[in-house]
Amino acid sequence: MIAVNKTPKSIKEVSENKKHKLFSSDEDDDKSKKGNDDWFSDYEGQLAVDVYQTPSEIVIKAPIAGVKPEEIEVSIAEDVVTIKGERKSDKSITKENYYYQECYWGTFSRSIVLPVAADTENANATFRNGILTLMIPKEAKAKTKTVKVKTVQ
Repeated sequence: MIAVNKTPKSIKEVSENKKHKLFSSDEDDDKSKKGNDDWFSDYEGQLAVDVYQTPSEIVIKAPIAGVKPEEIEVSIAEDVVTIKGERKSDKSITKENYYYQECYWGTFSRSIVLPVAADTENANATFRNGILTLMIPKEAKAKTKTVKVKTVQ
């Protein structure tokens, strides 16, 4: 799921900027055609992610439906993973023909600070059924180790 990175200050601001077609005037219709009421057109979407660990890896999962794997950019700089891409909308459908438009279309990105030291040179990324999965091995010093407690007499 994609969430809008920046949000309006209030619900009133949204309702003033984005009136429903049934209640708009001809003047509002003209603004709509110019794009003036598209309150989030200049913003970038943000990916929802799951980040968890196994004993040997950090795993990052992100649902990215509607984007081809070759159009997803994954970069790792020191301890920050960045995922970028763009979900392109179907231009043949005009705004006037939507009843609801809740899906985010446009560029998106997400940066995640790795929670432990990782071997980023050996990171691996796969894309299956619309889910991007990054597997980043932990450095030896960061791997989870279970220590057995012994009874001392």
